[in-house]
Amino acid sequence: MDYTVTLTEAQRKALEYIVLDASEWINNAAISRSSNAMDEICAIYTNHKLDNNEAITVIGKDAMVLAAYSEGLIQSAAARAGSGSST
Repeated sequence: MDYTVTLTEAQRKALEYIVLDASEWINNAAISRSSNAMDEICAIYTNHKLDNNEAITVIGKDAMVLAAYSEGLIQSAAARAGSGSST
């Protein structure tokens, strides 16, 4: 999935002051944060299954994240906030 980030000229210059490649840094920041969230969700999913003596029938982090959503173990931040929006 692709996202677009819009910076003002001053914000772009400020970011370029601290990083060699602003696009790469933004991409790495998003990947790192989502990886941390995936680890958290996998722990929630695994702990739920273990606490309820249920079999873990999915393999891999991606599958665990999708299963946690489909089984209602987690919700998006927007849903938790009550807006239902994905922004």
